[in-house]
Amino acid sequence: MSATGKRLAAAAIVAAAAAVLAVALWSVGTFDGVEQKSWDWREQLLAHPSPASGRIVIILLDQQSLDWGKKENQLSWPWPRQVYAPLIAFAKRGGARAIGFDVLFTEPSVYGVSDDQALGAAIADSGHFVGSIFLSKNPHEGDANSWPRGIPKPHLAIAGLSRLLARGGQRASGQAGAPAVARLPLLAALSYASASPPISDVAANAEYLANVQAPPDSDGVYRRIALFSIFDGRAIPSLALATYLAGSPGVHHLALEGPFLSGRSGGIRGLVDRLLGRNGELLVDGLRVPLEPDGSTDLRYGPAGETVDLSAAAVIQSELQAEAGEKPNVDPSLFRDKYVLFGFSAPGLYDLRPSPISGVYPGVKIHATALADLLAGDFIRSASPLASAFFAFLIALIAAAAASLVSGVVRNVIVYAVMIAVPPAASLLAYAGGLRLPLVLPEVSGLLSLVGSSILNYATEGRQKRYIKGAFRQYLSPAVIEELIAHPERLRLGGERRDLSIFFSDLQGFTGLSEALTPEQLTSLLNDYLSAMTDIIHDEGGTIDKYEGDAIIAFWNAPIPQEDHPVRAVRAALRCQLELARLRPAFRERVEKDLFVRIGINTGAAVVGNMGSRSRFDYTMLGDAVNLASRLEGVNKQFRT
Repeated sequence: MSATGKRLAAAAIVAAAAAVLAVALWSVGTFDGVEQKSWDWREQLLAHPSPASGRIVIILLDQQSLDWGKKENQLSWPWPRQVYAPLIAFAKRGGARAIGFDVLFTEPSVYGVSDDQALGAAIADSGHFVGSIFLSKNPHEGDANSWPRGIPKPHLAIAGLSRLLARGGQRASGQAGAPAVARLPLLAALSYASASPPISDVAANAEYLANVQAPPDSDGVYRRIALFSIFDGRAIPSLALATYLAGSPGVHHLALEGPFLSGRSGGIRGLVDRLLGRNGELLVDGLRVPLEPDGSTDLRYGPAGETVDLSAAAVIQSELQAEAGEKPNVDPSLFRDKYVLFGFSAPGLYDLRPSPISGVYPGVKIHATALADLLAGDFIRSASPLASAFFAFLIALIAAAAASLVSGVVRNVIVYAVMIAVPPAASLLAYAGGLRLPLVLPEVSGLLSLVGSSILNYATEGRQKRYIKGAFRQYLSPAVIEELIAHPERLRLGGERRDLSIFFSDLQGFTGLSEALTPEQLTSLLNDYLSAMTDIIHDEGGTIDKYEGDAIIAFWNAPIPQEDHPVRAVRAALRCQLELARLRPAFRERVEKDLFVRIGINTGAAVVGNMGSRSRFDYTMLGDAVNLASRLEGVNKQFRT
């Protein structure tokens, strides 16, 4: 196997180990907190107005409305319920398709029975009103643990729900016997143990009663919502789904589809389904809504300010103006064919929630986001665990291969920068395509792979690089050494036959000169001379074979191939003569004699490589071509050249 093949094989092993470790940490929830924040970043960066946002109007009981009620009408909190009647009437006046109230009226009004009756009459007159019911996971004293008597039973039919209940060990609506503990994770997440219904004036006149409870993620941020819940074997729609259904008169078809209905949630087939992300879907009039394992749906938030938000005070005043024959401040046409949601945004009313796009977000707007997703059919589908793990391995493999094939600090920094940027870029592209792709998992996998590859390179190839530098720093220029480090396969330990351009040089009359100098003077002169000549040879890409006193033996075309090695050798000889001519006056002052150098050059076949004993060797050359170059240098004496 070639050196490159060995590096890639090692990279694959490192990548597999990094991916396995990252997936193991991910599977136990280690990355959940950071992943949630990375999702918020994607939502904020790529939030775009929903195609259906223009079909929704939100009426907010804001601080301005509270101040108006107290100042103009001496209304203390809670307001009399009849105050909401003009608000409902104005939405109907404008031609709203449906009105959903994110308000719980679970207790009779403190202002008397007539106050509740006034609200009930307004609801009955509206035609398509959605009220709220409070559901709880835990039984509460005073709350109903089965559907309350006197309250109209929900009429939301979802095909497949009875099969889901039967598989989960619960009874469906109308079946005898106490409900058992849910055995399916999805069913357990959707089921509630108790309910606090609204007062009869609201319940009897509302078209739907909706669950307004939406549990947040573990960090308290609302990123998903369940479109329906289960209480006493009955399906209770969310405020978004109920408002959608109420605004579209006619027969609706809702159905559950997925492996949890077919008895495959356990065993090998169930495990395969979970790995492939087959969590199931909720069909709403042909629209397929992807479900998470807990039955919730990821919300695609739009930018702040995309919906039409009206102050409750302004709407109430407009209805009173219209009833008096005056022109209302709010144009009623704003409500034509719109879905209207009402909720609280005043800080003191405690219905502000953290969302991915804002730390302070009215709860009713979370339901509005779900409604917009329903109307536009714009949902986020999560990547399957298997696809996520494969993506993490792919990133790790690319990172390890890249780190193994490059050398040098700059190139490694570039590899790190690129590989760190790939998972965020991929997650953004996936979000734009409606896919929730993990970001932290492939990021950690890639980083572990990069670090592991760097450590492996240092332990193996780093040792090889240090060997090359130590073995050749006396003979080769730094540029040639770096080339060898990048391509160590060009270096063969032992001998090989190769065409070389061979260089021999010797100072004229150096033997007599050395006898006239002190050891210190001789050493200083030789060091200065040899350093100047060696720098030129290295600059031309030559390899120093050895020094023999004042003599220099060098060659070209090994260990790095050089097509122009004869030209390099000749050019080095000419430059050495010019450099010595430049230094000659300074040397004359030191030795009182002019220095001249004799050079012999020959190009021919020779054996070159590391030669010597196991404990000591030199990178040198042998052959007739070497001897000829030496004799050419010596023949200068005969020709006085």
